[in-house]
Amino acid sequence: MEERKDNIILEKTFSFAVRVVKLYQFLGTEKKEFVLSKQLLRCGTSVGANVREAIHAESKMDFIHKLGVAQKEISETIYWLDLLHATKYLKKNEHTSIKNDAEEIIKIIKSIILTTKKNIKKPS
Repeated sequence: MEERKDNIILEKTFSFAVRVVKLYQFLGTEKKEFVLSKQLLRCGTSVGANVREAIHAESKMDFIHKLGVAQKEISETIYWLDLLHATKYLKKNEHTSIKNDAEEIIKIIKSIILTTKKNIKKPS
């Protein structure tokens, strides 16, 4: 995967990170919630960082590994979003909107990993 402006996973993970930062600011300012939101900030912003690292991977296996880390981070992000909703820090519509973005990202990452694994197994 190369780094360019029309790279959908790079664009989506960066936009998602911006949403997470804004949500973190909202939770701290409006809801006075600092513990769960800090966890959300950490994993929600690391997804895009790991995707960017994957672009500069040293090998196909390194690429898969780095995307695997991004997949784990987005999964953890969904956990914190669900917990914030269950504890009434996020309203249903706020939760649903950002969770849908996270679920779209996880599907794209899984697809990229599967496609890359298939391409590795193909005889040259």
